[in-house]
Parts: sequence; structure tokens; C-alpha cells
Amino acid sequence: MDQQRKPVERAREAAARVFGAAGIMFKHRFARLHAFLMARPPFQRAALIAGGGAALLFALVLLYVLCLIPLTPGIKDLKQARAAKASTLVSADGKQLASFDQGLHERVKLDQISPHVLTALVATEDHRFYDHMGIDFKRTLAAVVYSLKGDAQGGSTITQQLARNMFPEEIGRSRNINRKLKEMITALKIEATYSKTEILEAYLNTVPFLYNTFGIETAAQTYFDKPAAKLDILESATLVGMLKGTSYYNPVTNPERSVERRNVVLGQMLKHGIIDAKSFERLIKRPLRLHFARLPERAGTDTHFTAYVRKWLIQWADEHDYNLQLDGLVVYTTLDHELQTAALSAVERQGTALQMVADVEWSSPDGGSSASAGSYAARHGGTTPFEYFWRSKGNLISAFVRETPEYKAAVDGGEDKLVALKRLKADRAFMAQLRRTKTRLEAGFVALDPSSGEVRAWVGSRDFQKDQFDHVAQAQRQPGSTFKPVVYGAALEKGISSEKLYRDEVMNIKAGDGTIWRPTDMSGSNGGMMSLREGLIMSKNTITAQVMQDVGLPSIIKLAQDLGIKDSKLASVPSLALGTSPVTLLEMVSAYSTIAAVGEYRKPIFIKRIVDRTGKVVAEFGSQAPQRAMTNDSAVMLIDMMRGVINRGTGTAVRYRFGITGDVAGKTGTTQNNADGWFIMMHPQLVAGAWVGFNDNRVTMRSSYWGQGGHNAILVVGDFFKTALDSGKLNASAAFPGAIRPEPRQDAEPEGINEEGGEMQQDGVAPPAPMIEEEEQFVPEGQELPPPSEEGQQLPPPRPQPQPQPGERADSF
Repeated sequence: MDQQRKPVERAREAAARVFGAAGIMFKHRFARLHAFLMARPPFQRAALIAGGGAALLFALVLLYVLCLIPLTPGIKDLKQARAAKASTLVSADGKQLASFDQGLHERVKLDQISPHVLTALVATEDHRFYDHMGIDFKRTLAAVVYSLKGDAQGGSTITQQLARNMFPEEIGRSRNINRKLKEMITALKIEATYSKTEILEAYLNTVPFLYNTFGIETAAQTYFDKPAAKLDILESATLVGMLKGTSYYNPVTNPERSVERRNVVLGQMLKHGIIDAKSFERLIKRPLRLHFARLPERAGTDTHFTAYVRKWLIQWADEHDYNLQLDGLVVYTTLDHELQTAALSAVERQGTALQMVADVEWSSPDGGSSASAGSYAARHGGTTPFEYFWRSKGNLISAFVRETPEYKAAVDGGEDKLVALKRLKADRAFMAQLRRTKTRLEAGFVALDPSSGEVRAWVGSRDFQKDQFDHVAQAQRQPGSTFKPVVYGAALEKGISSEKLYRDEVMNIKAGDGTIWRPTDMSGSNGGMMSLREGLIMSKNTITAQVMQDVGLPSIIKLAQDLGIKDSKLASVPSLALGTSPVTLLEMVSAYSTIAAVGEYRKPIFIKRIVDRTGKVVAEFGSQAPQRAMTNDSAVMLIDMMRGVINRGTGTAVRYRFGITGDVAGKTGTTQNNADGWFIMMHPQLVAGAWVGFNDNRVTMRSSYWGQGGHNAILVVGDFFKTALDSGKLNASAAFPGAIRPEPRQDAEPEGINEEGGEMQQDGVAPPAPMIEEEEQFVPEGQELPPPSEEGQQLPPPRPQPQPQPGERADSF
């Protein structure tokens, strides 16, 4: 019968017998142990229980450590340089844009590092460094005790920190017991492989110091503009103090914390007998003296976009404990390589053409008057660029010299101001460089996908190598009339009809502080009635001012912020309506992108995801929910009004110069004295904008024709869109909601439509008189001083405005 039972039942019975026997044996031995303990005095009994528990715990930890040993770097790994791979930035379509393998890490020998650094490091981070073999058990136990009391303290030795710096992926990044044990095991292996000198040298060459700076040598150059060998005791204590928390104790952004931490390091040096009490009291009173300057970190192929991404990525990597030079991250940006190429070409082509216009117009008292950029290009070779500008702007060039670092350094060094000014103005090489810098026309361009907020193209200047000042996200300039759609959008949101009539007349508008604003238009006012819609299409300052009064500044400012102008502070003054509050190009294009997305705001994003060297995604961005900034109906109506700007208003060059016939809308902008030219255009799939001007707004386009955003910035945007549409990157048939059949293409520029800035003017105070210029002796490079000219030369009367030549295409410049 027994042999006929099923195997499973027999197995169950056998297991029951085994476990039963084991249970009986366990109970028997437990009873004997219990009897043994109960026979002992209470104190001895407690000691035996505690000791047994500790032994069991130790055995378990030892077993776990033995299991971890194969999972930590081996001796062979330590002796061979770990294969490092620089992190890279790539476009959305996989084209490499830049990498992190340049210029922020310089290895030095220990004898090339100031002794103050070594003594400060050991005294603060690991004062028993020369006595342990990688683990300071006393310090580790003390750290555990303090942490249990709620005062978290680090117990890592210098060797353990080096292990973490060398092998961040193998040891791990999470703060847990598993990482700590791996760190300790690796530290023991390092001590068995390297000498103490080699450990200190390796540590000081790998430790991070923010700003993508690694190692004491580059840190010394970054924060104190000197090599590590020349760091004094205070500078050494400052850098060693940063190691506790580089961001928290950053001397650039948190100088007070940095000084406090520096003094803690000095206190440790006092405690361990490195300095005496008298020196300590003297040193802690000394101020923090930085000479901060970021080291070059860009590859030759870098652009303003990659530089902007680098800046953000450095902070992200520091917060998430990644090494951008070693960890081989691949950062997928949102940039479209083809669109970026089109943007770079448009900025280069049109910027060069506009530079020639400015060069020729400012070359002589009568520099010319033409709407053809080609005519200026033909004359450019026979002129001296900006010669008349410099001859007639003596006071201005003196001001330029006084603002240079060379002049300020001379005066700070004790040289008499007039002597320094005269000496520098006589320095031909210095003056030639100053003139080139001041008269270089600049441009910025950015394009966003309104459906996602993703940046598709970004050009911060005409040439990154010559001008690294970013005119997309860094430069704040007055937007002029490109701000007007915000005013009219606020009116629509308030329920004002697009057909409401206003009288075209000049009005005095008093601000809250008593200042008087009297907005006028270059084309004049006729006293007739004009609708809200026509006021925007014709860019009428007189109408916009009245709309602003109907809506109120608070509503305008709130809508501007909701649309995307988040960082720049908008002045609550009436002239805000005409764009007198400086903003960035990125903010303005973001606001237009919100309008193009039918009122849904999406924060501009420039990184899609980050993956590690194995292809694992470590971070993703861009899955943002849109925020409603304005109603659907208002946005659709505003887009329709801005169509009129392209079809009949100041933006018609898009049609008659570039032949773009699709459903597009936009707005031009021009500021006082032609200092800034803007144009932003919306296509259902892409919103792009450009700014054109000079870095110093005291230098401007000379003629009102070429100073208009509808004649300068519009060329960059039109050139870009023509390429994007012709290549098929954008759908020429795409349409905004509520689109109707486009009006016939403009074959000529409408007459009489010009823009004018709208600065505030004090009540009862005459406009400022023009600066009385002194004659400046302009010396073209390679020529001798010209004979003295008569003083008091008067500027010529205003020249007639150039007549447009509609047959000319911008892409033929």
C-alpha cells in the first residue's frame, strides 16, 4: 500500500519528518540555552545576550561584505586608467553638436600643489589619513552615533572619497549602506595599490569644484586666477572648505557661507597644530578675495545654444553627481539640425548685407539713400566704414574709451584720468579694435515649436567666436512694437471688439509719477477713426496708447507674464504698451508661440532626454502640460489681426521679398533712434523671431528706413522661413484655426507705414538737446593721421528716405 502512494505525498511526509526532527532539536537546544542563561545573574545574562547578538550581526555583515567584494573594482581596474568617455550634446536627429572633452581638467603632480592645500585637506577631511589603511573606524563609528542623534556627519576618509570619484558607477550614487560598504572595500584596495602620496595626488586631481571644473589646478585658476602651487593659506582653506558641499559653499554665489566654512577649515588647522592661535585670529578676519573667471570650456564647434545647454547641464550634473567629462552621457537636445543650419545661414547672409548698409551709410556726410541692400554692397569696397560716424562723435568715442577695462585699470592704478584718456586715444591698435567692436552689427534668432515648446533653432550672434554675448537668452532689449500684440490681446481678453473704433490723434497721457507721455507716429496722425484691428496692423502708437488706457497696465503685464515673459521685469508705465521695457528675444518668441498655440503656454525646452553610456535613460524632459494663458477665441482673433500685419501692414516684406504665401502672422518692432529692429513670425508649425542692432545702443542704423524692424530683422526671419518652406521642413499648406484663403501676395511695399518708439517724456520739460559733438580725428587702419578738421562741424540735414525696390529679393543680397 505504501509503495502505491503518490510521490508528492511521500515527499511531503519526508519533509514533515525532517522539519519535525529539526524542530525538536531546535526546541531542545533552545531549552538548554534558556536554562543556561536563566542560571546566570541578570547582568551576566544581559551581557551574554548582547554579545551573542553582536556576534551574529557581525557574522551577517561579514558574509555580506564577502559577497560585495567581487562587485567592487579589482586591483587590475585600479592599476589601469579607467576608460573615460566625454559626454556629448546631439541634435534631435542625432547629429553631434558639442562634447565635454575640452579644457577643464589639468593634472598636476603633488609637488606642484601648495603645501597649504595638503595640510588644510588632511586636517579637515581626514586627520588620521597617514595612520589608517583606507577606513577610519573610529571616525566611522562616531559618524554613525552622531547621525543616530540627528546630527548627520560624514565618515568617509580621503581614500573613500577618491574611490567614489574614480568609480561613481561601480560604487553607486544613492546614499545607503550598500554604497558605503562598496566604498570602504574599494578604499582598502586603493590603499593596497597606491602610496599615500599617490592617493593624495589622485584625489586632488579628480575632485569636482563646480563650473565643470575638476581638480585643484583648474579650481585655483578659476577662483583665484593662479596655479595651485601659488595658493596661499586662505585660498587653500576656501577651496578645501568647498569639498563639504560645492554648491552650498560656492564662494561666487554664497560668499558669506564660504567665509564661514573657510574659517572652520582654519579652526581644524589650529586644532591639529598646523597654525597657532595668533595666526588663526588674524586669518579669520580676512575678507574673501576672489579673482573668479571661468576657464574656456567650449570646443571650436560650439554655438550659443550649446553654450546655454552646457551652463544648465553643468548645474544638473553637479546636483545629480555626474561627471560630464568621464561618464559618457548622451544629451539629446531639441535642436533640429536642418533648421539650425538654415538659421545660421540666414543670420550670416542678412547680417553681412545689413552690416554693409550701416558701413556705407555712416561712411560720409551723405552716405546714400536706397532700399536696395545690393546697392550698398556695390559701394562698400570704395568707402571707409563708419568714418563719418567717428568723425562726428568725438564726445561719444571719449565715453567709449572711459568705459573700457584698460581705462579703468589705468585710473585704478593711479594714472590721471585725462592722461589715460589721451594715451589710449593715441593707441591706434586699441582704438581700431574699439571701433570694430562698437560698430559690429549683431543679430539674434530663435525658433520654437508652438505645439511642444521645443527649441528648433538658436543663433545668439553673427559669429560665436567673435561675440559670445547671447542675444537670444542673455541680451535684454526694448521690444518696440513687437510688444503690441500683448496689449491688443489683453483688450480682446477684456471683451473689447476688434472692430471698436478709436480716433487717430496725439494725446498727452500722464503716468502715476506725473510724467507725461505723448506717443506719436512717424507717419503722422490724420484725426480719423480707426478700428482696434487696424491699429495693430498699421502699428499705430496713438491707437495702442488708447487701448492701453482701456485695458489697464495690470492686465497687460499679467497677460505678458502668462504668455511667456517670465523673467524680465516689466515696468508699470504707460510707455510699456509700445515696448519700452527690455526683454529677451527668447521670452518674446515664447509669448508669440503661446499665441500660435491658440493661447496655451508651454515653457521653452531645449533637452529631450539624457542617457548614460549603456543607453539607459537617466532623465527625461518635455512632457509638460500646457497652461492656458488666454482664451481660445481671443487667441484666434489675435492671430487673425496679426495676419493683417503680414498682408497689409509693416510685415509685408515676407510676401514681396520672399514670396511666402502660406498662412502666417507676425509683428515688426522698432525702438527709439533705430536702436533695435525686431520681427517675429508665426507659422502653425513654427514660431521664429529675430533681433537686429548693435551691442551698444548708442550706435544705431543711420536711416529710419533700414532702422525699421520691417526692413532689417524681417530679412533674417524671411530668409529662414523661405529655406524651411522650400526644403519641406514646414508644410506650406498648414493653417491656423479660423484661417481663410490668404490675401494675394504683395508685390510692392505699402507706402507710409513706419514705426516709431515710444519713450516717456517729462511734463513741461523740453526734449533733451542733441549732444554737441566734437570733431574726432578718425584714422583708418594702415593710414596716417589726416589734417586737422574744423571744429563744430554740423551734422547734415536729414536725408530723404530710400525708395523701396519691390523687385529685389533678400536672398539675392
